[in-house]
Amino acid sequence: MKQKFHRIASLMCAAALIISLAGCTGGKSTDAEQSTTNTAYAGQTLTVQVTAVNSSTIMANPGEFQQSKSGDASSSGSTSAPPAAPSGDANGPGAAFTASGEPITFDIPNGAAITVQSGSSAAVADIEVNSILQVTFSDSGEVTAVVIMEQPTMGGFGGSAEVTNGTSANTISSDTSVSGESYTSSGDDENALRVDGAAVTLDKIKVKKSGGDSSNTENGDFYGQNAGLLALNGATVTITGATVNTSAVNGNGVFSYGEGTTVNISDSTIRTTERNSGGIQTTGGGTTNASNLDVETQGASSAAIRTDRGGGTVRVNGGSYVTNGTGSPSIYSTADIEVTGATLTANASEAVVVEGKNSVSLTNCSVTGNMSGTYAQDNSENIHNVMIYQSMSGDADEGLASFSMTSGSLTSKNGDMFYVTNTACTISLSGVTLTPTNDTLLRVAGNDSSRGWGTAGANGGTCTFTASDQTMSGAIIVDDISSLAMTLSGSSTYTGTINASGTAGAVSVTLQNGAKWSLTGDSYITSFSGDVSSIISNGYHVYVNDTAID
Repeated sequence: MKQKFHRIASLMCAAALIISLAGCTGGKSTDAEQSTTNTAYAGQTLTVQVTAVNSSTIMANPGEFQQSKSGDASSSGSTSAPPAAPSGDANGPGAAFTASGEPITFDIPNGAAITVQSGSSAAVADIEVNSILQVTFSDSGEVTAVVIMEQPTMGGFGGSAEVTNGTSANTISSDTSVSGESYTSSGDDENALRVDGAAVTLDKIKVKKSGGDSSNTENGDFYGQNAGLLALNGATVTITGATVNTSAVNGNGVFSYGEGTTVNISDSTIRTTERNSGGIQTTGGGTTNASNLDVETQGASSAAIRTDRGGGTVRVNGGSYVTNGTGSPSIYSTADIEVTGATLTANASEAVVVEGKNSVSLTNCSVTGNMSGTYAQDNSENIHNVMIYQSMSGDADEGLASFSMTSGSLTSKNGDMFYVTNTACTISLSGVTLTPTNDTLLRVAGNDSSRGWGTAGANGGTCTFTASDQTMSGAIIVDDISSLAMTLSGSSTYTGTINASGTAGAVSVTLQNGAKWSLTGDSYITSFSGDVSSIISNGYHVYVNDTAID
């Protein structure tokens, strides 16, 4: 990733600072000046603002970072200014860092996990002067994880003040039809093919984006910089029988950006190999209609069906969508996404993620997830298969999220089947074959906020869960800052416990139309509606506000 001149100057100043400090102390260094471990912060997560960067050594001021609630949510597709950040954006109006305490110096070892606040993978090279970091120290004082909370406006992960699509090796800007052509690019921040404001039909084309740096990851994520094929400015692109291959950071295969832009793609193959390189990507209010695609991604943060800031509309019918990198679900939704009759497989990530006021609706799909571990090496992070949350990164409006699935299968190879945190949502299931890997069906709970997902102690989930003609089993856990309203209808059967450890959050259960609840242990809820005889006790009890009802 290219570095800016101001960063080189900062490194020179940092080196001079280290030399001058060593001279002043007669060759002796203090922990605050040069130690690569910081025992004073052992076992803690510290928020800092970077003052200098020297290779993997970071000098910073500890303090507090406050993310404001200002800034109107918007999904504008303007080509002269980016969509306004939704409430809670770390880079939005009112975000402020207040320094406190003595400056510290720490080293980031090779094994430390580095991510941005939204969960995307990052590197030491993405940390710059003035970056806000959340740094996790092990019990011995060594850095194990770094979350980049705020970036400068140029370079690294910080998006530009205006929409920056980069350049293009080949641009089509007038209505036309093309067959059998090849489009290539190896340039920095460059699309192999761009369709700009035109109605274009592309048949059996080949697109190859091989190499070429991305100078700004968020410009790639938000606006299509460095993508293989980018459609923008109200273009309508119809693609059939295409082959798209990318091997560059931000090498999203086919990218639809901006309101009024529509990509219709069918019977095509997409392969991407690097991080932040989704298969089909939609942002800024764009539309993507996909049919019978063969998509596979290899890199981290590379969902096969991917959306980002500004969202849009995505409709998928049939095809295979496979991911192999961490933080790369088969679907990452900051948009309205509908998928029918597709195979969705995430080999090292949760299967589906819905962020903020957005939705995923699946019909007759085969869905499998295998979250390989905690992406930030943080043992407190939950392992799960379907995640519904609000990151507070500004990439998704705050509001009611939705996940629905009808027929098909949902398989978890690692972790809880469903996890809801820091948002309100609805989950609807009907006739889905569920294959869990552990005993937790649903966890609605707060998080420790180490990744910026709300404020610890006030970032629980609110979930409305509806099951119709659905068989399901496993524990349901709702913590004391969360709530659940669960309704079972038709031939639904639930086998499991709810809050087996005792009353915590508000939980209401409704059994309709002969639905059954078979207990595998005592359960504690706050409200029950329906026929108590529909509860199969198996020698256990349901307690409503600590009073047994069966």
